Amino acid sequence: MSRFTTSDGTEIYYKDWGEGRPVVFSHGWPLNADAWDRQARLVAENGFRAIAHDRRGHGRSGQPWQGNNMDRYADDLAELIESLNLDDAVLVGHSTGGGEVARYIGRHGTGRVAKAVLLGAVPPLMLRTDDNPEGTPKEAFDGIRAAVEADRSQFYWELSESFYGFNRPGAAVSEGVRRAFWMWSMQAGLKGAYDCVAQFSETDFTEDLSRIDVPTLVAHGDDDQIVPIAASAKRTAQLVKDATLKVYEGAPHGLVGDFEKAFNDDLLAFIRG
Repeated sequence: MSRFTTSDGTEIYYKDWGEGRPVVFSHGWPLNADAWDRQARLVAENGFRAIAHDRRGHGRSGQPWQGNNMDRYADDLAELIESLNLDDAVLVGHSTGGGEVARYIGRHGTGRVAKAVLLGAVPPLMLRTDDNPEGTPKEAFDGIRAAVEADRSQFYWELSESFYGFNRPGAAVSEGVRRAFWMWSMQAGLKGAYDCVAQFSETDFTEDLSRIDVPTLVAHGDDDQIVPIAASAKRTAQLVKDATLKVYEGAPHGLVGDFEKAFNDDLLAFIRG
């Protein structure tokens, strides 16, 4: 197992598979790097170097009391990239990880980055405001915090259903996928998981997106119940200068089955291009 220690003393776990141009994966909340395993294996088997870390407070990384905020997440990613001396990298972020990628570029630029992929990503802003009327009301995020605090195990189990669209009529429900989601989620510390809710929901990434000056694939399911597409991918594609928007019809937030295969094909084509 590979680990490094950040400048504030937090130990970060990461996987490092294959050789070649680096593809760096940032995971969603409240998961960890394992959620990217199929994509990491895919790119490593096709001549790339796959790197995926557990965000602080999540998975096998340290669970500090302080630093559970988007700026620090982005700085952790920067320190990982610098510690491995990565250049010409493709950054891939899902959900909260998409916010992490955007904030990384906003704070650290694209000197080490060649391309970006934002999948089901939270930018530019999830929260409903006067300027963002298609966002999600704050009460929904207050409810998430209350559920995490009261009985996070039950909440994560129930969340897995809408996360993967298993609550839709005719969906092929995988008990194994739901159990994996629950297991990954339970590895997140309560403090880090709780703090992260405000970070993925209330952080405004508009300025970060304006600083992305590399080719960017914005991929999103149009039946995403977690990060609705109208306030996220459709706006992001307008804000990023060199963005390609790919919409998966009927796809949920967490891609499974044919939806995941379609994204994998698009990911591989994009990083090869």
